[in-house]
Amino acid sequence: MKQQKIEQVASAEFPTRWGKFRIFAFRGQFDGKTEEAVALVMGEVRAAPPLVRIHSQCLTGDVFGSLRCDCRQQLELAFSMIAAQKAGVLIYEQQEGRGIGLMAKLQAYELQDTGLDTVEANKRLGFKADHREFGLPAQILNALGISEVRLLSNNPEKVAALERAGIKVVERVPCEVPASPHAEEYLRTKKQKLGHLFTSR
Repeated sequence: MKQQKIEQVASAEFPTRWGKFRIFAFRGQFDGKTEEAVALVMGEVRAAPPLVRIHSQCLTGDVFGSLRCDCRQQLELAFSMIAAQKAGVLIYEQQEGRGIGLMAKLQAYELQDTGLDTVEANKRLGFKADHREFGLPAQILNALGISEVRLLSNNPEKVAALERAGIKVVERVPCEVPASPHAEEYLRTKKQKLGHLFTSR
C-alpha cells in the first residue's frame, strides 16, 4: 500500500482511570480514502522500544460490553499493561468490524446467528475475511518518533504491516484474555482461519 503523508490534527492532556496520557489525533489519505485514528501516549516512549497496542474500534465490545468478542478485555488489558510500565502507546483506529463498518458488522452478526463463522459471514456480505489495512498506525508511530516497538497483539498481520512500513517489531507481546463462552467460536475462527497466535488455546 502506498504510504501518504499524515497530519496531526490535535493534541491534548488526557487523564484516564489507568493514569495520565496525552491524546493525539491524526488524519491521512490511504488509497484515496481518508482514515482517522488517535494515539494515547503515556510516559517516555523514545528511550526504549515502547509497548504499543493497535486497537480497531469495536462499538459493540468497547462501549456496550458485548461478549461476542474479546475486544473490550483486550483494550483494558492494553491500558493496564501500559500503565504498569508507565510508558506506551495505544493507537485506536476507526476500523469497525475488521474494517467493514458497523452496519455490515451487525449484518454479519445476523448471519453468524444462522451458523456462519465471522470469516464466512464477511465473505457472504462481499468482504474479505479481514478488510483492515495498517498503514496509518505505522505513519503515526513515525510521526511520534518511534521506530522500534514491542507490539501487544495476537495478529501476525499487524507485525508484518509494521515491518513492511519500516517499524521494527522487537517483540510480539501476547494480548490474551479469558474468553466468554459466547466468544469461543469467534476466537477459534481467529486462530484457525486468520492465523492469530494464542499460547493458551
